[in-house]
Amino acid sequence: MEYSLKMLFCINFSLILLHEMDAIRNREWMMFIILKEMKDDAGYKVFTLAHLPLYFLIIFALLNNNLYFNISIGLDIFLILHSIIHFLFRRKPNNNFNGIFSKSIIYGMGLVSIIHLLFFNLGRGIN
Repeated sequence: MEYSLKMLFCINFSLILLHEMDAIRNREWMMFIILKEMKDDAGYKVFTLAHLPLYFLIIFALLNNNLYFNISIGLDIFLILHSIIHFLFRRKPNNNFNGIFSKSIIYGMGLVSIIHLLFFNLGRGIN
């Protein structure tokens, strides 16, 4: 079960990286109230640097078994909410995530997170 959980976590981490590459291409910072008011280059830099703590926590969790489960559960909740927010903002004028490719990544993260949480809870019930 633990191997399956880590595999799902790694799939989601890979999807996050894909989404963030897609987010740069689609200028996701333009969807944020404060960032959209900045010059494009400044918004891009702030948006990009804001992901450093996220990546740090994910990588640190992968390297530290004591933190892995807590951070992975927090990440699951975040990615489910992230998918819901993207769904709610799907018609916003600055939302450029309209293609199947972008949507598959975004909603894929939410789906994998739900599966990860289910497996995690099943594993806890078994032990």
